[in-house]
Parts: sequence; structure tokens; C-alpha cells
Amino acid sequence: MEPLERGTPIPDPLTPYLEVDRTQPRHECWVTGHMVAGLDGTAAIHGRVGALSTEPDQDLFRRMRQIADVVMVGAQTVRSEGYAPMRLSESARAQRQTRGQSEMPPVAVVSRSLDLDWSSQVFTAAPEHARTIVITCAKADPERLAAAEQAATVIIAGEERVEPAAALQALAGLGYQVVLCEGGPRWLGELVAADRLDELCLSISPMMGGDALPVSVAPPGAGIAQFSLKSTMVADDTLFLRYEAKPAAEGRK
Repeated sequence: MEPLERGTPIPDPLTPYLEVDRTQPRHECWVTGHMVAGLDGTAAIHGRVGALSTEPDQDLFRRMRQIADVVMVGAQTVRSEGYAPMRLSESARAQRQTRGQSEMPPVAVVSRSLDLDWSSQVFTAAPEHARTIVITCAKADPERLAAAEQAATVIIAGEERVEPAAALQALAGLGYQVVLCEGGPRWLGELVAADRLDELCLSISPMMGGDALPVSVAPPGAGIAQFSLKSTMVADDTLFLRYEAKPAAEGRK
């Protein structure tokens, strides 16, 4: 056991994340989860993640979207957090283009029910070059599916439910090699259970007493996934942890 000690200040906290090599995914594409939790493990306060996030976390959360080819998020999180198309600074857009990425990553909303507000900004304000994607299943309500096709690019990934592997295969087929997942906990749990989470960036907020909802909710029958701690940072009282998945033979029991 070794003590964690404060080291040399990092001028730009995004730099260590930009330096991560994400060109060798274990499966179809590299999947990074970005979540925040309180000291007691809670993932929300009164149903909202934003209330749990500190100023340093909010800043990093917005800027982390720079790494992504697409930002994936569950429907409940879209509804509760009021998602809109991604917004990046001019310098971030220029850096992305230098790396061969598009100027802006699109949002990909995961929804089995398609109970979504098609007039919300996440659909209506999305630019043509970053049109919002909706990932659903074949058994989705036909009328809602028709509405989705009018408002977004639709991907069918599974029959009865959205299958993580099928969803990521479809995104990879569209050229998206780095997928940033911003929750929610149930969709993150599905990704972990399908062995599709390559990296977890977890912010620990100095708060307690939120909702009885953990960062990840495992589906029934899910195994145990193990991760290696790769880096730590601290800003004010917020701790930033970065993990990568261990190989399946080593990390699963």
C-alpha cells in the first residue's frame, strides 16, 4: 500500500485524458464511461446528476467530450438533465480536426421505449454534420419509431431490448471509434455486463446524502468486472480517478 501525495500541478486537467491511447479497443470500439459519485456512492441528488457535480467536475465533464467520436447517453439521463447538442470551444474543435475527428461529436440516445420529446433541443438543434442518433430495438412502438426517424438517425440494435454489443457494432460501422458514455447507471451497467467498458473516468464529489442510486446498476446474472487504476487527480475537494478494464481472463470471475 502506498500513500497518495499531491504532485506537481497540471496546467490543463484535460491533458492526461487526451494523451490516453484509445486506438486499441478490446472489441468494436473504445468505450469510455464518465460518471460522478458522492462519497456514499450516490449517483444523483433528487434525480439529477448535475446537482452532485462540483465546479471542477462540471468543467472537466464538458471538456471530456473533446475525446469522443460520439457521446452515448441513456434516455432517462437525457430527460432529467435536459441534454442538447454538444458544444466545444473553438480551440477544441481545431484540435479534433487536427486529429482527424469531426468538428463536433453527435449525441447517441439509447432508448427501448422511445418515450422522448422530439421537439427538445437535443434533436431540433443538432447540426446536420452531427445529427443526433437514437439507438433502439426492433420491438419499439411503431408510431414512436416513425417519429424517431423524422427527428434523428435511428439504429436498431437488438430485438426485444437494446443490446450493447449490437449498438456498438453499429456505431463502429458508422466510423465512430471512441464512444463516450455519460450514463445513466442502468445503461452503464449493461455495458459492463457485456464486457464493453474499456475505461471509466470517475469523479468523487465531496457530498453525501443523495439518491439511493449507484454509479452502475448491473443487470440480473451479470458477472464481476475488474479494473486497473491508471491515474488520479484532485481539484479542490473533488477526486478524479481513471480506470481501464483488465483483460477478460484476468478481470472476470
